[in-house]
Amino acid sequence: MMESEKNGEVGAVRKEKGKGVTWAVPVSEDSISTKSAVSSSFPRWKKGIAITDFVLRLGAIGAAMGSAVTMGTNEEQLPFFTQFLQFHAQWNQFPMFGFFVIANGVISGYAILSLPFSYACIVRPKAVAPRLLLVTFDTVMTGLITAAASAAAAIVYLGHNGSEEPNWMAFCSGFKNFCQAASQAVVTSFIASLFMISLVSLSPFALKPI
Repeated sequence: MMESEKNGEVGAVRKEKGKGVTWAVPVSEDSISTKSAVSSSFPRWKKGIAITDFVLRLGAIGAAMGSAVTMGTNEEQLPFFTQFLQFHAQWNQFPMFGFFVIANGVISGYAILSLPFSYACIVRPKAVAPRLLLVTFDTVMTGLITAAASAAAAIVYLGHNGSEEPNWMAFCSGFKNFCQAASQAVVTSFIASLFMISLVSLSPFALKPI
């Protein structure tokens, strides 16, 4: 009888060992609230950066497209001309202005195509692949639009001030409207460049792990 009871106790112990033992650690309410606050604040922070990225791209589209249209339609013909001599200035007469129009058109087209990827980052703030793709192309496009705006700005400067050493005369004294429109296009292009620089500057924060 004693042996059967012992065997029953051993069997019970073995069953208990098979089930395993779970140790519960007491968790305070402060730690639970702190963890929930941290986990909820980071996605909102990431989402705010993604929304800012989307808005900056809209600004870059407007600025780049506006500068391309302003320069691409820029021409002026002076009223005093004869049958054999005409004074006419047009943007495609300057190679740097042609590069300027093409570059700003490319930037505006790229910014439009990048909007779906930027929206995907809003929906999924933790996504890394679309963000890396945007960062790569944003850096290239920033260099392109900065170079185009700088080249056009040099031509506008020569048009307003000329250069004494090579005897380049300032033609903006005659073509005032043409030079004014070119200056406006250059300023707008630099604004688009600032939008692109801001996008690149946001990249380290957007790629920061949660």
